[in-house]
Order: sequence, then C-alpha cells, then structure tokens
Amino acid sequence: MVVRPYEPSDEEGWVRCRVLSFLKTPYFDNVEREKERYVRPAIELVAVSDGHVVGLLDVECEDVPGEVCSPHPACSGPAGMIWHLAVHPDWQGRGIGSALLRRAVREARSRGLERLEAWTRDDSTVQRWYERQGFELMDAYWHVYITERAEVRRIAHGDLPDIRPVAVFAHYMGNDPAVLGRFERVHRCHRYDLVLRNALS
Repeated sequence: MVVRPYEPSDEEGWVRCRVLSFLKTPYFDNVEREKERYVRPAIELVAVSDGHVVGLLDVECEDVPGEVCSPHPACSGPAGMIWHLAVHPDWQGRGIGSALLRRAVREARSRGLERLEAWTRDDSTVQRWYERQGFELMDAYWHVYITERAEVRRIAHGDLPDIRPVAVFAHYMGNDPAVLGRFERVHRCHRYDLVLRNALS
C-alpha cells in the first residue's frame, strides 16, 4: 500500500472507495458521483494497493483564516478542513487512515496551516479514532432529517406555488429532547480539531 497525491485517473476508484466506506455509517446516503473539486488549494491524497484506491483524504486549505474553517481559541492562522476521509471496508483496521493523516499533517505544516478541522456524525468508532490521532472535540450540533408530511409543510413553506417539499435536511443547534423526538432520523455532528504544533507526524 502506498499513499500518494490524488490523480484525475483515480476518480472512479475514489468515488467507489468513498461510497463503500460510508455504506454502514450514519453517512450512508451521502453519495457523491464524482470527486469534489476545490477552488482553494487542497491536499488530496489516496492510498493505493495493487492499482485500487483503498483510502482517501481531502483537505481544503485556507488562504485567509476563517474562510473555510471555524474559529479556534488558540489558533488564529489559516487552517484546513478535512472534507473527505475514508478507507475501503475491506482495508479498515490496517492503519491506512492514520497513514493518510500523517501525510496530510506533514503537507499541511509545509503550507503554513496551524490546524486541521473535521466534522463527523455520531459514530463512536470514528470519534475514538480522531481522539487517538490527537484531535480534540470542539463543538457539536444535530443533523435532522424531516420526512413526516405535516412537519415538512410546517417547516418548509415557501412562496413558490408549484413546489411541494417532501423532505427537509436541517441543522438543529439546540438540545431539547422533545424537539429531537419529533423526527425519525437525527445525528449528532461533532467538530474535531487537530492543532498541528501538537500533532505527531
């Protein structure tokens, strides 16, 4: 297995790896049909074995602090947002995610970034992985999927007469169990930060 920069010819393998790695997670329906392209500079890495993409990591790099990432109490310089981090399910547990992150940390430091930011849903295995890598939990809010017809109508009323919303995806910043209990599918979304001066490379 080798970790190297992403190349355009990796796109199909990248998409396949991402879809399969998310299949049994709270992000199971977050399907991309093509790889994201970035306007800002990015660190785009793949882990490849026998010509197959078995892991991936994308970091979008800030030129100006705050243009992509959230504020941090101890870092005022530019940061990088981890938008995609995935390991093919047949290859999980072999250190591939850690190898991708180590390479990304080295590249982020060389670009002058002070920290990395990542968001993940309520998956305890993933959260523990971030914590083992030195990330610190900074914030959290709720991803709420609203599919019940009356709730959708109540929340998503608009001024376009021929549009009938059938589902709503929303961010809920509160913690009221009565509100959360009204919806079939909710996920706690956690923000983790890695301050690069503290990170192992």
